Amino acid sequence: MANLVQDSRKHVACYKYAIQYPLGCHYPATACLVPICSLYGAAVTTVEGVGSIKTRIHPVQERLAKCHGTQCGFCSPGMVMSIYTLLRNHPEPTPEQITKALGGNLCRCTGYRPIVESGKTFCVESTVCELKGSGKCCMDQEDGSLVNRWEKMCTKLYDEDEFQPLDPSQSKQGERITWITPATLNDLLELKANFPKAPLIMGNTELGPSIKFKNEFHPVFISPLGLPELHFVNTTDDGVTIGAGYSLAQLNDALHCIVSEQPKEKTETHRALLKHLRTLAGAQIRNMATSGGHVVSWPNFSDLNPILAAGNGTINLISKGKRPSFNQSQLFSYLQWHFVFGLRMAQRQENAFAIVNAGMSVKFEDDTNTIKELQMFYGSVGPTTVSASQTCKQLIGRQWDDQMLSDACRWVLDEIYIPPAAEGGMVEYRQTLIISLLFKFYLKILKLTVNALEDFPIETPPRNSDCVDPHQPLQDPVGHPVMHQSAIKHTTGEAVYTDDMPCIDQELFLAPITSTRAHAKIISTDISEALALPGVVDVITAEDVPGDNNYQGEIFYAQNEVICVGQVVGTVAADTYAHAREAAKKVKITYEDIEPRIITIEQALEHNSFLFDEKKIEQGNVEQAFKYVDPIIEGEVHVEGQEHFYMETSSILALPKEEDKEMVLHLGTQYPTHVQEYVAAALNVPRNRIACRMKRTGGAFGGKVAKPAVLGAVSAVAANKTGRPIRFILERGDDMLITAGRHPLLGKYKIGFMNNGVIKAADVEYYVNGGSVGIILYLHKDLSYKSDNFCLCEISLCFASTQVVEACKTNLPSNTAFRGFGFPQGTVVVEAYITAVASQCNLPPEEVKEINMYKRISKTAFKQTFNPEPSRRCWKECLEKSSFYAGKLAAEEFNKKNYWKKRGLAIVPMKFSIGIPTAYYNQVAALVHIYLDGSVLVIHGGCELRQGLYTKMIQVASHELNIPQSHIHLSETSTVTVPNGVLTSESMGTDINGKAVQNACQTLMARLHPIIRKNRKGKWEDWIAKAFEESISLSVTGYFRGYQTNMDWEKGEGNAYPYYVYGAACSEVEVDCLTGAHELLRTDIFMDAAFSINPALDIGQIEGAFIQGIGFYTIEELKYSPEGVLYSRSPDDYKIPTITEIPEEFYVTLVRSQNPVAIYSSKGLGEAGMFWGSSVLFAIYDAVAAAPKTFVLSSPAAPEMIRMTCVDQFTDMIREIPRDDPSTFTPWSIRVS
Repeated sequence: MANLVQDSRKHVACYKYAIQYPLGCHYPATACLVPICSLYGAAVTTVEGVGSIKTRIHPVQERLAKCHGTQCGFCSPGMVMSIYTLLRNHPEPTPEQITKALGGNLCRCTGYRPIVESGKTFCVESTVCELKGSGKCCMDQEDGSLVNRWEKMCTKLYDEDEFQPLDPSQSKQGERITWITPATLNDLLELKANFPKAPLIMGNTELGPSIKFKNEFHPVFISPLGLPELHFVNTTDDGVTIGAGYSLAQLNDALHCIVSEQPKEKTETHRALLKHLRTLAGAQIRNMATSGGHVVSWPNFSDLNPILAAGNGTINLISKGKRPSFNQSQLFSYLQWHFVFGLRMAQRQENAFAIVNAGMSVKFEDDTNTIKELQMFYGSVGPTTVSASQTCKQLIGRQWDDQMLSDACRWVLDEIYIPPAAEGGMVEYRQTLIISLLFKFYLKILKLTVNALEDFPIETPPRNSDCVDPHQPLQDPVGHPVMHQSAIKHTTGEAVYTDDMPCIDQELFLAPITSTRAHAKIISTDISEALALPGVVDVITAEDVPGDNNYQGEIFYAQNEVICVGQVVGTVAADTYAHAREAAKKVKITYEDIEPRIITIEQALEHNSFLFDEKKIEQGNVEQAFKYVDPIIEGEVHVEGQEHFYMETSSILALPKEEDKEMVLHLGTQYPTHVQEYVAAALNVPRNRIACRMKRTGGAFGGKVAKPAVLGAVSAVAANKTGRPIRFILERGDDMLITAGRHPLLGKYKIGFMNNGVIKAADVEYYVNGGSVGIILYLHKDLSYKSDNFCLCEISLCFASTQVVEACKTNLPSNTAFRGFGFPQGTVVVEAYITAVASQCNLPPEEVKEINMYKRISKTAFKQTFNPEPSRRCWKECLEKSSFYAGKLAAEEFNKKNYWKKRGLAIVPMKFSIGIPTAYYNQVAALVHIYLDGSVLVIHGGCELRQGLYTKMIQVASHELNIPQSHIHLSETSTVTVPNGVLTSESMGTDINGKAVQNACQTLMARLHPIIRKNRKGKWEDWIAKAFEESISLSVTGYFRGYQTNMDWEKGEGNAYPYYVYGAACSEVEVDCLTGAHELLRTDIFMDAAFSINPALDIGQIEGAFIQGIGFYTIEELKYSPEGVLYSRSPDDYKIPTITEIPEEFYVTLVRSQNPVAIYSSKGLGEAGMFWGSSVLFAIYDAVAAAPKTFVLSSPAAPEMIRMTCVDQFTDMIREIPRDDPSTFTPWSIRVS
């Protein structure tokens, strides 16, 4: 009897175990997919077994922490297990092995670079710091002067001398299901005959997700894991046979061994398989998934099946009553004059299902180019692997030449039909890939030295080369790269998140019941079947809300009507989450659709559906300006949304108290006061009865500003009704469906300019898809959108302009705040029309940008004065130090020599506004206690999300009190200790909370000053004891009134923001015009940081935001059905960047300036770096512009968009195919921007 194993700490997205098999090999595995019963005979090590702060931490844990490879810490245990397992097998790994080992891990915070760097410290090759990318150590300068050397020294973000050495010896029948493990092959055949519907389970990589996400149920499992007949490799002169029980990792090892021993002509199929095995899933899945299971379970998506088919592979089967004959045929046969290749294209280079894959083979008549045998198999174009057999048959006897290729392309398109409403969409793109991959195969056989043949390599990311100010006093913690306060606990798995909190007596689990319709009346709800299930305590609906169920426009439980798919209609409380989830499925809701159902921005405009009145900023006389320009261009830009994909999904633990209607909520949020407010409203109690406690959360990025308040109210109502603690942890799919994300945007522009590139007039309209409820209206009801961020950027204010913002009301879940909040979308529109102007003027985009930049002290459109000098300096340094112009020339030369691959460069400037233009959102308090032993407790209103806010507050307190950081502790953020706290957002966390902590510490030091003056040689503890004896209070509430910002929308003016962050970024890409794939070759980022309080944390913020921006602008695609159903609700369907998306060369430089407004002259950098991802977007467009194209700029520049923008004979063939009448089918997905 068995249940599927669950994570011992559920806060790890892919929690890894190291499994030691009898052969002595160690494998990382994905815990949530490993059935407990499958672990018989294996030694299992969890991250807690690797090392602990209670005993001894492992060098892997230590180095990941000290290299600043953790931020929110939620993914850190998985990273530790991947590197740890590699080191158990390879104590001195290569950088390539490090990259490969981490390929299956996801991180949303760090940008991966410091994680890889921590792993590379175990490599044999040198890891000295590379001064300015030169490859030389900063200490190896020619000048021997100690002073000069100190001035030039590149001060690293960590000290390798502190690392521990690696010691390889340091390692450490269910309720409804029957698990059967056969001892022999005959037992297996007997069991399968007796239980014909029972699945065979080995790796569980296909069955596990089906059980978890598709609600499959099997009462009996048969696991033949230990059968030797399924675990073998048999090589003969004719071929090789491999047991179906071999894991994909073992298959990879076996094939490598065979390839190294056999002649090249005998291993065509082997090498094709190895190529695809490198990118198939991640290392953890490859260690678990079996070759036989993969072949059988993934008939449509498999990367291996088309190659096996093309390589004449066979599958040996056996059933009861028939003699096994495993050696009668070979898995891979050896043939002369036989060529086999595998080809694929996926949304992401590694760990992603193929959009289209193919296996192709050809055999020629001896010593000729006459086709004797030809096979072409395609995956992801039908329900199974599809053979183009008729095409191949017609080509037998033909010469391998261009005419053959042309006929083959036409015939294969006729033979392989993809319906217009096919699941997965991208019909024209997939058709194009069918013949583009065929063309690549054609070139490979010709053995032409064509650049188009080569796939982009998976490179090992480089080290970062930023400098820390060497003049900062060592004893002063401010300005130094202090390790994240919780980093060690992150890496040992001992950092406690909401769902790590121990179970409470009588605790219940909550599962949501969500709407399946976008706009409908609720006719009836039947909960009887759900209530009858075991373990179910209650079903909670709108009738159970004692207070306001509709608070400030937010509906906690839908009643009478639903307004989007994913709206919470009810919840089920049960003794286990499995019981609650099962019961939620049994609730029957009858709907009656309501028209109109509005999903897209275009539909909202058609129905005049808006959330609130438009916001407009005007400068100059636009109408008049248009009369005195040369050309006028008009266009529109679509920018799709983005999912936060924080590692820890929304998590709440609600604890009702026995008296006075009190309730305590432990949760991950950016705004505890907001949660307190909503819960109090839902329960109809004063806010002083509700305590919200927040210690840390596994990422937020704006997604935990507003939505936790709604979910907190939902869970509090359940706790109130049942009178029992409620644990409400959203599954990934539910979280993505309910909480939504970044606003999709449609930008329309009309630009008037002179022939020299000077822009004179701009009329721009922005429409965002706000969803069904105006959450922004609540959060920003006095300011709406940040107009500077949405409408105006560093290059758009030197001319007459009209900028309008409208938020469209649609029947989608309400979109919400996301890192940069509007800036990443709105500035794409500005950069797009700048690029369009440059094209019209036949000028480089960077020249038009520079022409229209601010040159001197200026005023924004809302009449706020600012100095653009830091922006100009960043722009200049970026151009020079990235060798931008030399790179452009090199790219032009590359493009002349390569028809099917193109390179492009782009540089983008930035002026990013910090803060909220409403003063009362900037106020904050802090509480500082000094205890009699000299230890200090700091409490403030900010939330630790990943950004190292607690770490920086410790640095501030240490600096102000002049005591070691070890004396200072931060526990948690709570509405009990610091009431009425504002949201931790807008890059303001350190700014405002630091000021409050500083104020409290300075007040304390003022009280202590007379005592210190009398005993200057005394110790801190002595001064504290003396102060207590003299009855001096050692507790202070610090307060920061906030930046006095304001914005008058009626007048269109105000002192909207306290300051700006400036910068510039340059990226270079290479694009495969045949597939739409791209590779990021280099990125240089120059960010105006003024004075960095903690360079390591700030660089981590910039890098993490940049990689998140790459995802937003290139590969992250949200797919919606025409009915408003979100398809992309899992890591399988929604692809965030992995380690392979890091630039091959990556440089981040903090540019120093003065910022007297902020604490210690620092600047908030958490959000601004998101926009740097657009440098990759525009570099892609620059590369595409070098190819024949149909140019319509939109975001993201996903592979489909890139490929279909490049025009060639293959896209022409696709567009010549007669199309189905659009009225005869419903497309699988639609664009909602």
